[in-house]
Amino acid sequence: MTIRRFGAAVFAATLLAPTLSACTGTAETGAGATPTVSGSASPAPSGTVSPGPSGAVSGDAKQALLNSTNEIKNGNFRFTMSGAGSTAQGQVHQPSQSAQLKISLGEAGSDLMLALDLIHAKPDSWVKLDLGGQVAPSLPPALRELNLDKYQHLDQTKIQGNRSLGFDFDKLDPAGSAVLTQGITEVRQTGEGAYAGTVDVSKAAEAGSLDTSLITALGAQAQSLPFTARLDPQGRLNELIIKIPATGQTEAQDVKITYSDYGNATEAPKPPADQTVEAPAELYNLLK
Repeated sequence: MTIRRFGAAVFAATLLAPTLSACTGTAETGAGATPTVSGSASPAPSGTVSPGPSGAVSGDAKQALLNSTNEIKNGNFRFTMSGAGSTAQGQVHQPSQSAQLKISLGEAGSDLMLALDLIHAKPDSWVKLDLGGQVAPSLPPALRELNLDKYQHLDQTKIQGNRSLGFDFDKLDPAGSAVLTQGITEVRQTGEGAYAGTVDVSKAAEAGSLDTSLITALGAQAQSLPFTARLDPQGRLNELIIKIPATGQTEAQDVKITYSDYGNATEAPKPPADQTVEAPAELYNLLK
């Protein structure tokens, strides 16, 4: 049995592609699980400029969304991501050079369930791993032994460039919403702080919330995906939902990204020394 590479920036690696493969084939994690979309996702025809209820036209609406990601660059917020039966939640706290993310793929009743709790406190990183599901008992012993119920300290020289385990404090947004909003092709304001339109994600693989294999599978469809967005009263991005059509064996899904607690996140807690061990080679091989 192998577990495929997560394939996107540290925190959202598996949200948009099937990632777990069993000896007998692919284990779809949470197929059909689709977050509820708030707001309208019925954009006007591409290329039009549509005034919204407040009179804003497309150019003004796009600039509002571009500006809404500026505060993320300060690196002090909490966030969530969900899609394809996977969830991620965490916080980034640039003042302390720390971050934490909890990722969950599948459920206890799934063929294979994987949960990660990643903590970064520069210059150290730790991960706690939980492998479960129906096929967990048949996993190779080396993988089963990774379920230590302890945080495994990561060798920084082994995770440099690893988009599943590493974290770049020069690129503070795990979801890459600034990259995504730059790809907006049409947008209109649908209410106070609410927007809808289409976005081209064909060049947004670095965003972190989009898997490169999915973008490739979407083909030309990737150039015009419906989205909705909501801003908080200060004009900061609060929610972004992108609707992904079905491709091949992957069902249609919604990818939802939220941000909160701008300026009020806290330092990620370092695990106590008595709850940590050094990570074995099997862990790096599993998540490379």
